[in-house]
Formats: sequence, C-alpha cells, structure tokens
Amino acid sequence: MTSLDLMLARLLLAAAGSLLAGCAIWAVATLCHKCLPALSQQRSLWLLGQLAVAAVFVAMLLPTTERLRVVPVLEMGERVPPDTAAASVPAAARPAPASAPALASSSRHAWLRDAALAWLALYMLSLVHALYRWRRGQRLLDALAASGDPVTELGAHAGFAAQAHTSLPAVIEVDAPISPMLQGLFKPRLLLPRHLRSFDPLQQQLIIEHELAHLRRHDLRWSASALALQCLFWFNPFMRMLRVRLGWAQEFACDLDVLRMRPQGERKAYAAAQVAQLKLQQCPSSMALAFGNSAGPSLTARINLIRTPKAAQGAWTRVAAFGCLAAVVCANLALQPALGWHAAGVPDGHAQLLANAWPGMPSATSAPLDCTVVIDAGSGAALVRKGSCDERVTPASTFKIAISLMGFDNGVLRDEHTPYLPYKTSYAAGNPSWRHGTDPARWLRESVLWYSDQVRSRLGAAAVRSYVEAFDYGNRGRTGVNDTVALSELSPTLKISPIEQTVFLRKLVNRSLPVSPHAYDMTARLLKGEALANGWEVYGKTGTANIRLPDGSEDSIGWFVGWANKGGRTLVFARLLEQPVRTDGYGGPLTRDAFLSELARSTL
Repeated sequence: MTSLDLMLARLLLAAAGSLLAGCAIWAVATLCHKCLPALSQQRSLWLLGQLAVAAVFVAMLLPTTERLRVVPVLEMGERVPPDTAAASVPAAARPAPASAPALASSSRHAWLRDAALAWLALYMLSLVHALYRWRRGQRLLDALAASGDPVTELGAHAGFAAQAHTSLPAVIEVDAPISPMLQGLFKPRLLLPRHLRSFDPLQQQLIIEHELAHLRRHDLRWSASALALQCLFWFNPFMRMLRVRLGWAQEFACDLDVLRMRPQGERKAYAAAQVAQLKLQQCPSSMALAFGNSAGPSLTARINLIRTPKAAQGAWTRVAAFGCLAAVVCANLALQPALGWHAAGVPDGHAQLLANAWPGMPSATSAPLDCTVVIDAGSGAALVRKGSCDERVTPASTFKIAISLMGFDNGVLRDEHTPYLPYKTSYAAGNPSWRHGTDPARWLRESVLWYSDQVRSRLGAAAVRSYVEAFDYGNRGRTGVNDTVALSELSPTLKISPIEQTVFLRKLVNRSLPVSPHAYDMTARLLKGEALANGWEVYGKTGTANIRLPDGSEDSIGWFVGWANKGGRTLVFARLLEQPVRTDGYGGPLTRDAFLSELARSTL
C-alpha cells in the first residue's frame, strides 16, 4: 500500500468519523434545543456544531496525535520497495524478500483501496453537483433582482417611514410572490415584493426592520459559512440539519430585535403579517444565499416565540453547551482509529511496545529477542552476529542519538550545557528522577524523555521527518500517524532492527550523514563512556521498553548501541536483549553492562 493509498483510506475513515461526530453533535444540540430553548436560539450553537463536525473530519484526515488516542493504529501490509541504503548492509544481514504473505496482505487490503478510490470519485462528483445547485440558486435570485425596479425614493414607501435612509442597502421591488429577503454577500440587496405595499404600514415597517436586522447582525456571513460547510460535507446529513437550525436561530434573533419593547398589539400585527406573507410567497432554492424564505414549520415556531418569548439563559448554560461540543470532538478524535502500515515480509518485532503507554496494541508471538552485532566501521565486515538481528522493534531511547545529531546540526542544541531547560509540571515525566532542569549532557546521561520532546518540538515535525528520511533510520516511521509522535522514542510505529542500528551508526562514525561536523563532535562527546581495561573507548546509548506477551504478562527489552575505538580501529555494535521485567534495574543498563563485560574479555 502506497502513501497515496493510505491517504485515500484515511479520507474514507475521516468521512465515517465525521458522520459519527455529526450524530453525536446533533444529539447534544437537540438536547440543548429541548432543555435550553433560549440557548438554541443562539446562532453560535449551530454554526459551532458544524465546525465541530468539520474539525473531526480534518483532524482524522491530517496526521493525528497518538497521545489523544485510545484506539490503536490499524496496520496494513505492503510490499517494501528496494531501498538504496540496503546496499550498504552485508548480504547475510539483509531481511528476506517479501513473498506470498506480503502479496496476501496486499490482496486483503485491496478492497479498502478500491473503496476509497470509489468514494473519492463520488465525493468529487457530488461536490461539483452541490456547487452547481448553489450557483443555480444564486442565478435565480440575480435574475429575480434584475427583473425588478430599484426603489430610489424610500420615503414614498410606507415600510421605510421609521427608518433612517442612511447606510441602507439597495432596495429592489419585484413583481413576484416572494418574501422580503436580504440577498448578496458582498453587496447586499433588499428584495421586496410589490404586494407588501398592500399590508398595513406598521406591518410593512416591522417586516423591513426584520430584514435590516439580518444586515446589522452580519447574518449573511454566518449563512455563507454554513452553506460552504454543507457543500463540502454534502455526504453528512447532519451538516444540512445544523444549517437549517442556524437559519431558524437567525430568524428568531431578528424577531426578538424587532419586537423588543413592543406592545402586545404590535406583536400580534407582526405575527399576522408573517402568516399573510406565507400565503403569498414561493420559496427559492434551498441552496441560495438569502434571508426571508421561511417555511411553514419555521414560521409556526417563530409565532410561538412571538407569543411567549423565552427568557435568556445565563452564561453558564452557554459554557456548558459549548463544553459538550468540545467533549464530543475530543471523544471522536480519541475513539477513531488511525491507519498505518508496516513492511510485510520483514519481521516487525512486537506490535505491543511500551505496554504501559499503549495498552490497546496487539501482543507478540515471536521468540524472545536476543541479538549481538559487531561490524567493522571501515570495511563493513560483520565480525559478530548472533541471534535474531533482523527483527524491527522500537529504538526506545537509542533514538536520542539521532535527535542529538538533529539538534546540534539545526542549532537547537549548542553545547554540553546549552540550552538548559527548567522542568515544568506539564511535561511528560513518568520517572520522578526526570523532574528537574536539564541540559544536553544530563539529557543523554539520564535519558530524560521530556527534554527529547522539547528538542523535537523546537525542531518541528517537518524537520524531524526530513532528518529521519535523510538518515534512512529504520523503517523511517512510515505510518499514518502524526510525525510528532511517529518520529519519537515512544512511537508505536517507528522501528529499527539491530542490523539497521549498525548501518546508521556506521554512517555516523564515517561522517556520511548530512549533518555538520559540530553535530558529530558534540554527539560523540556526550555519548563517550569510560575506557575498558583492554583499551577500547566506548561510545554508546541505552534504551528500555516494555512489551506485552501473549499471556498478558510483560517482558523488558534492552538496547545498547554505539561504537568503540582502539588503535585506530573502530567497531560499531548493537546489542538487543529481551528478559523478564526486573526490579533491580532497567533493561537498557543491564544489557549495556553485560555487553561491556563481554567486550572487555573479547579478542576483537
């Protein structure tokens, strides 16, 4: 499955998610309409409801943030294209090529790609149709306005007797059975039917005052936004329903403006005028951007409001309603799965990584991980290779080596002690020993997670993605989730094998990565450890992660990766070991201690 296929699948998933969000938001808005009728007359409730549905769609279509997600990434198999970097890996260390399982995985997901393509075609055709309907409605109104006569002497019209004739829109009188309506987003025009002159002068004034209230409240802009959202989300019926409710709320609000402080007799005259107008009018297209085309159900509700106006609700009710809309959006983002893919045919390690942080991920069934790889940095010859070294798992904190190169190359990091960042309670610091101010030296020495997050945040997701691609780091986080999370040491999708670790480290040692000399120098300085008794100077980084086993228990995987120098010779190494979770130490340091003990006794 290619990146384009994945984007199409995410489009399909986002459409389904917006339907669920629309249903939930409509339920919340309807509850507000029944329990808080005065609040339901606020146009903001209905437009924000539309925006909330759109926000869910966009958030699911764009890379999403895994830290808000409680549903795991849905991984989808693909055949891996040849990788230019693979040429630098010894032939014996290369993963076996994808075969029948990869093809079967691709076949299993072909239906999703085809469905997404069909959906995209249907969406575009229907969007064009919706835009056509909107354009046709506007042309009908333009033709109606062109057939009328401009009213230049407003003083001669009884409906304008109580109006100041300044800052009024162009008024056009038409000989057609329409309702008085305000039309035109950029150059509003007031269209009046000739039969309005037969109404009582007071009724004419109240009706025109109503249309001018739309102008004062900038209702045409609100309606244009709602209509645009309805066109873009034509497949979601809740967007049309929310737009209709927005129109009703705007009509109610203008009625209240017109009738405020009016005696009961004038209220009755206004209601009678509305009923009389309904008998004479014909509604234009529902896709036209105009006010005044009130239908029977809307008018019934408006007359009930005129007779018994609702008391205004307190500010707390509006806050509660908008809080409910925000909660619906957050819940939808958390409960909608993201799509990702992994390289089929390449052992992908445990799908459950960092089990405490990702409890919903599937468990692994492979044998315990145990690998030692040592490669000559100059020739690339494999000096030691024991165990399953092709299996990709999380890099855990060994990814800090890549982050260090990025930070010093970009200038986010400057030297051992700059920048010093104070600890904030808002940072993710599950380990109490991390809750202190930190500089680059202490960051790598103590493996402080929140400092990594701050470095990546200052680099920006696009820059981190660019570096990871240039480094050809593991599987390069090829997933459908947010780069900020996919390209981190806590990622459930960024994975690397011990062999790939040595390929990356060999490039680092040989300075063939696209970073500055300062980045190489500072990273090496911060990774340097103590010299061994047999003369090896070791540079390395540990990493620890928990994995969930099929029986529900957990194991710990420990990394120790880096390089060692002696007598002008450089070796790069990667040690990966899975073992039961222990209370006397973390997997990474335990793996490091075991490897250094072996290296100290070796004759390499």
